[in-house]
Amino acid sequence: MTGDAATILIVEDEPPIRRLLRATLVAHDHRTLEAATGAEALSAMRHHRPDLVLLDLGLPDIDGQALIGRIRELSPVPIVVLSSRGDEAAKVAALDAGADDYVTKPFGADELMARLRAALRHRLAQQGAERTFASGDLNVDLVRRLVRRGPEDVRLSPKEYDILEQLVIHAGKVLTHKHLLREVWRDESVECASSARRSRWTHPRRGTC
Repeated sequence: MTGDAATILIVEDEPPIRRLLRATLVAHDHRTLEAATGAEALSAMRHHRPDLVLLDLGLPDIDGQALIGRIRELSPVPIVVLSSRGDEAAKVAALDAGADDYVTKPFGADELMARLRAALRHRLAQQGAERTFASGDLNVDLVRRLVRRGPEDVRLSPKEYDILEQLVIHAGKVLTHKHLLREVWRDESVECASSARRSRWTHPRRGTC
């Protein structure tokens, strides 16, 4: 393995289920972030760059379907709902709110991992990227997040992989420093700094964001 696993945000208020999900994901070489409330989930979305969100609808501070909408305002990240609500109306409402898939508790680990792989593939398709990329002896599997040069695995840090992923997805295009800061580091200060510079020229006394 290369260590370039997907980063998955677990939004679940029950500690035993969070531990189970964490163990399952780590066993499949994924990295995890955790949130027990909707507020924590939104904070994690703003300060990190998860590749996928696993979301329990029954949170203590915000309705899960409302949270799907809030996440959608921040990112097109795939959202897989985990819920004990198995009725059709609940599934339809979550999918209409912006979720990519819906898994009813209890669930099997194999089914869950298959659904996560499908959600990640769908994200790449939306971005117009192929599942795999090859150039010379370099091969990148964007779903499994594996990088190989010839027969050998290439070990990258998470940020190094995220930069490579952007270069692969936008192969043949020029990527700006601003784009990489926004997509890899989720640096909202890039837009803020640009706005502040314009503001100083047009409104010298106006405060910055």
